[in-house]
Amino acid sequence: MSKEKRRNVFLIITMILMTVYLGWRIIFTLPFGQRGLNIIFGILLVAAETVTVLTTFELFVQKIKKKSGHLERPVIPPEYYPDVDVFIATHDESAALLYKTVNACTFMDYPDKQKVHIYLCDDGNRREMAELAQLFGVEYLGLADNQEAKSGNLNNALSKTSSPLFATFDADMIPQHTFLMKTVPYFLLSEFIKEDGVWRLRKEGEKDNTWKLGLVQTPQSFYNPDLFQFNLFAEGIIPNEQDFFSKEVNVLRNASNAAAYTGSNAVISRQAMEDIEGFPLKTITEDFETSIRLQQAGYITYATEEVQAAGLTTTMISDMIKQRGRWARGVLQSLQNTGAIFSKKFSSSARVTYLNSFLYWWSFFNRLVFIMAPILFALFDFQIVNTKFWNIVIFWLPPYLCYGRAMRYLSSDIRTQHWSQVVDTIFMPYLILPVLLETLHIHEKKFKVTNKEKEAGKDRPYDFWYAIPHILLLALSIIAMFRFVHEKYGWTLFYSSIIIFWLAYNIVSLCYAIFFMLGRRAYRRSERIQASETVYIRYKNQSYQAVTGDVSEQGISFYASSPIYLPEKDVIQIVIETERYKARLEGSIVYVRQEKEVWRYSATVTPLDETDKRQYMQIIYDRLHSLPKKIDPWVTFYDDMLRNIRKRVTSPFMKKRSRRTLK
Repeated sequence: MSKEKRRNVFLIITMILMTVYLGWRIIFTLPFGQRGLNIIFGILLVAAETVTVLTTFELFVQKIKKKSGHLERPVIPPEYYPDVDVFIATHDESAALLYKTVNACTFMDYPDKQKVHIYLCDDGNRREMAELAQLFGVEYLGLADNQEAKSGNLNNALSKTSSPLFATFDADMIPQHTFLMKTVPYFLLSEFIKEDGVWRLRKEGEKDNTWKLGLVQTPQSFYNPDLFQFNLFAEGIIPNEQDFFSKEVNVLRNASNAAAYTGSNAVISRQAMEDIEGFPLKTITEDFETSIRLQQAGYITYATEEVQAAGLTTTMISDMIKQRGRWARGVLQSLQNTGAIFSKKFSSSARVTYLNSFLYWWSFFNRLVFIMAPILFALFDFQIVNTKFWNIVIFWLPPYLCYGRAMRYLSSDIRTQHWSQVVDTIFMPYLILPVLLETLHIHEKKFKVTNKEKEAGKDRPYDFWYAIPHILLLALSIIAMFRFVHEKYGWTLFYSSIIIFWLAYNIVSLCYAIFFMLGRRAYRRSERIQASETVYIRYKNQSYQAVTGDVSEQGISFYASSPIYLPEKDVIQIVIETERYKARLEGSIVYVRQEKEVWRYSATVTPLDETDKRQYMQIIYDRLHSLPKKIDPWVTFYDDMLRNIRKRVTSPFMKKRSRRTLK
């Protein structure tokens, strides 16, 4: 049996076991003979379990059906590539941030570069944005006093352009040079067919005029560590928290034609947008609603797995919480606007997908129920599950163990059951109310674009106030644990093990949440990107060759096999070269150390002129980021806690370097 078939069989077995468990819970374990509050909390717990399991079932089914939604990108002759407009949407972001994105767009490959039309779409009508567009030789579309946010900005751009396809990028999203070549060909699948391993133009009778591709979405990716990686000192251990949706869930939804547009890193058909009358206005997540309306109009929305652009993820806890609240409200708002869950324009599988999208945002309330349930039993003597110990072992333990493994199969090791619950625990106190209000059609009318620009060298102690709910729940869990195990020995303690397990499990998640809220000081203004490229150093008529370790906008590190005499503060010339780019830099050494058999040098650098700056930005950003793509399976909770404690205790007392640290 192939690996894929074994996986599918395991997912099916897990679903069967979980269904049996839910049936047992609903029929035999509700505390109907207890007081009113016992019954209420018992029903809430069963409902939370049911919703959690059923939403996961939808993903299991999509994983099994994954191949049914796959599209093969055709190989197209150069003359068939159509014109494409590139929209870079900006609201109030800085020119420095936009510089990197606009620069990268000008370097994108295309058979005929004259067919690529780049527009800087500024709804702030700012002079510095017009000057930036002029610097790069791209078009500027200014829009003053835009009352319709990003939708109005993009609709304005659509009204002033005409190419059959257009790409959209957020201000911080930097495309790779291959972006258009990896996305545009999909739109010609209706015109080309693969025969005997070779793509050819379809004949008249082979064309399917009902097949319409509306959107190709590439994954959202980030070159800086997100707050989960950064605040938990886990940059080398866990992937970006959004990778699970972007690289797994959204791709799985190709099978039901429910892949979501995420607002950036996508190519869209102009005809499709005209058919839905442009980007929707009465929503705060115009991207999600756009994809729903495209699907309702008969178009396919397709999500790819290959990263083709990367940007900045938010660096402030307060901003992240506001961002997730906006996403929650926006998704629910868009589902209400479109009636997607009940729309007859969708297949049953697509409607289930959108029901799952709705229920997902209730997972945070479910998490509160899961944390409170053992506390209520152990601390307040609530009887919310009416059963015996061995019944729980028989009906709960096998599906629970299978469920954990199934989650690994589902996420391709991007996410585990444990990390999903850590994430839900962190956001839980701050998403329950927005989800409840939006479900009741009580809308938030104003929202602010998430700030992603980084400030170095600043602590944010006020973010720790966000940990107060987690601290209270942790205190209750610990008190419940002590009360519950007090004077229990032998078999009595053994029979109490399941409650003890859940209290301990929740304590672990709450500890992660508190460490997350503690935050961490950011020392660097820009991210270091790991890169192994050839670099040439020139100092006082002497030339040396080395290899870079990492690069950033203000600095560079490189390795030499033997020591090089490069005095601190003296100006050195550096040339860094890749297969596509070459940049001349001027800099000075700020740090030197020996690492085994090589010498590592860190230097501050400045490009010599504008051409070198543009080339150097591409050397830094036109690559896949070096952050983890999968969870390290060998790292345990003990490792995480020990690392966090050690880093937080030792960092303030680290021995100062004899030379300045690289900024």
